[in-house]
Amino acid sequence: MSHFADIPKIPYEGPGSKNPLAFKHYNADEVVEGKSMREHLRFSVCYWHTFRGTGSDPFGAPTMVRPWDDGSESLENALNRVDVAFEFIDKLGAPYYCFHDRDVAPEGSSLAESNANLDKVAAKLKEAQQRTGIELLWGTANLFSHPRYMHGAATSPNADVFAYAAAQVKKAIEVTHDLGGTNYVFWGGREGYMNSYNTDMKREVDHLAKFMHMAVEHAKSIGFTGTFLFEPKPKEPTKHQYDYDAAACLNFIRSYGLEDYVKLNIETNHATLAGHTMMHELTYASMQGFLGSIDANTGDLLLGWDTDQFPTDLYLTTQCMLVILNQGGLAPGGVNFDAKVRRESFEPVDLFHAHIGGMDAFARGLKIAAAIRADGVLSDFVKDRYSSYDSGVGKKIDDGSASFAELESYMLEKGNPDPNQSGRQELLENVINEYL
Repeated sequence: MSHFADIPKIPYEGPGSKNPLAFKHYNADEVVEGKSMREHLRFSVCYWHTFRGTGSDPFGAPTMVRPWDDGSESLENALNRVDVAFEFIDKLGAPYYCFHDRDVAPEGSSLAESNANLDKVAAKLKEAQQRTGIELLWGTANLFSHPRYMHGAATSPNADVFAYAAAQVKKAIEVTHDLGGTNYVFWGGREGYMNSYNTDMKREVDHLAKFMHMAVEHAKSIGFTGTFLFEPKPKEPTKHQYDYDAAACLNFIRSYGLEDYVKLNIETNHATLAGHTMMHELTYASMQGFLGSIDANTGDLLLGWDTDQFPTDLYLTTQCMLVILNQGGLAPGGVNFDAKVRRESFEPVDLFHAHIGGMDAFARGLKIAAAIRADGVLSDFVKDRYSSYDSGVGKKIDDGSASFAELESYMLEKGNPDPNQSGRQELLENVINEYL
């Protein structure tokens, strides 16, 4: 049975097309910098927003029209949803998908029942993957929705909740491994606190580290060699979250000896909530070798929460791709659309419009970034701006052979520094505009 019978497989028709159900810029086989767009972008459809989103918000009831979904949390409904998801992803032409365990399979009355439900759905996911060729980019466990996680999961003051979360993650890693997932994500939705008076912060962070080391050991024991990914998020729902931004995550990773096992999955809307740009967060993670994957979305700067909108801003996608191309790509990570259609966009076809727009926006960002790199307009300027470190005293500073005493003698003899050069910010912004 087709759930999108009136929608064909989305074709590439080029920039001149006026067909809203066609790609104008994403041509999966087009080669850019020696790799196809498919290889560069590694697009993934998220299960939670795309197939579980209802359009509800704190002020209103669900709005989404989903003829295939009876609204229940039954296993039968979950199994039926797999057919819908893979038909959609296949027609869209995305090579990957991602899920939380509770997105794909319903919570049971016990851990054993929840695991059994997940096994049944995972068997159908595996069959659908084999049938379509669509692969799992990453899996994860939902450790934030159920009331048991009101105080957190790995950072809960309740040892039984910690144990339950560990069991849930153990199962989720096993399912991810069985489905051929190349990554596993940890999103600490409630790994934080609301009030310092009732919180032992050191103990909570120590427990989070113990949890992660247990996860690493279990992955080794079952032969899972995929990348573990932390997803930074500064706030919402808790006021102080331990995975605030890339810097906070990397401090935690290094402080607790996890640097050989964990990289970062950076999301645009989370970067915004932390007071950063996406380019900043990507660059900070990438320059230290920890950029593993990204969640492609955007937020509304007029709203103070995680709106998870589809990315359509070419400046944003160009900036993302400049960093990603600079580090040689994201594999085994990818570009996951952790984004949801607006509450007012409630028809099934809107799911296609949203993903097509996001994929085209990233395809254009890829091509623009590649053109900028080919012309060297940024790299040449930056190289020249820091050229004083390529010889003389600057080179000694760079290679670590200079001391305060030597630098003092150098400046006492010279008297004053050479004049500064202009940063030319406005010029460079104008130059980028020329490529867009």
